[in-house]
Amino acid sequence: MKYNFYYDESEHSRSIGFKTITADNFYDNFITVIVGWKEENEPKLQEKYFNFEQKYINRHPNGELKSYTLKNKQLRYGFASTTNENINLLEDFFTLFTDDVYIYISTFSKVEYIVNQLFRDYKNNFLFDINLLKYSIIKALVIYKPLELVETIYNNPQKIVIEMKKFFEDRIEKNNNNPILKQSENLAFEQIILLLDELKPVDCIDWNYTPPFVGFHHFLNEKSIYEYSLIIDREGEDQKTVVAAKEAGLINVDDEKSDNHFGIRMADILAGTLGKLMKSLYSAMHPANNDIVQKTILPNKWFILSEDQLNLYKKLHHIICKLNNAWYKSFAGLYADDLICLCSLLNFMNHYSNTQEIITNLEMQGEYYNAFACQALTEDYLKKSNNIIQNLME
Repeated sequence: MKYNFYYDESEHSRSIGFKTITADNFYDNFITVIVGWKEENEPKLQEKYFNFEQKYINRHPNGELKSYTLKNKQLRYGFASTTNENINLLEDFFTLFTDDVYIYISTFSKVEYIVNQLFRDYKNNFLFDINLLKYSIIKALVIYKPLELVETIYNNPQKIVIEMKKFFEDRIEKNNNNPILKQSENLAFEQIILLLDELKPVDCIDWNYTPPFVGFHHFLNEKSIYEYSLIIDREGEDQKTVVAAKEAGLINVDDEKSDNHFGIRMADILAGTLGKLMKSLYSAMHPANNDIVQKTILPNKWFILSEDQLNLYKKLHHIICKLNNAWYKSFAGLYADDLICLCSLLNFMNHYSNTQEIITNLEMQGEYYNAFACQALTEDYLKKSNNIIQNLME
């Protein structure tokens, strides 16, 4: 039985240099989506997709309906800020994901790629958990965006340890304005200060495309899929993505233009939608002014939903969290907080039967979601700790 798979990505950065990370529009996650199906099912799926595109032909004057038809501002408050026209488009798009469609999703932190290079000589042991240490550093760099430290990492590597300790000491001092809220964070930062010794300079800023394909290889093995093709959206002539897929052990890989394969366009819209939702959620939960140490709650505007908007969350929840589930349906690096928060939002919205249940207690929904997401993040953190301990004991 042969399967056809199609790949596209969102929030692509070809290099992770100083200018990239400090740009105003920088977003940390590199998001990839692969969709696929049995080859025998492709004709009927293609017909359905062409009918969908034809219905919205006014949205793709260049001949392709792509993710840029949805603007970031149209998902500023998630689906609550979606217009009726976009509600209809997304509802029709989500309906395309029937039981015979397979989905694979990966998210990888660009900052993590840099931090891994800094700590490449550090190893785990029973007293020293380098992965959790790196997680705390990545999270701090992503959330607090310390310009001086980032500049040192790239331009003055001999002073990285000094500047990093200085940054975490400063954050501890600021966090002491609200010690109860920031107790766990301060403990992590104190451990970082104690354990930092020597860091290697960054030796490569060109993005590594291989990790998402490593996860997809696991997904194929888990699903016992051995006869397949993978078509990747073509970007340039160097085929870096194709090369990375082959380095991950994949076979029958090629790149093609998206206008030749509806599966690429299907992956593109899903990746773009997930990316825009994750960016909006991140922006809402991490305000620009980090000097004010207080709890951030998702604004009420996220929860003022029509029934159709709530239904979009339910449909996306089915696609991401239920449809053809597998352990490796999603694959991420060490720092995957934004993906966890998005999945938490989908699960949170899905448990409501109707919008009246939300509006009845609207003022508390941000608090409820915050507690729900924090629990998911804590469970993920503990899972990382347990996996490391288990590996050390084997």
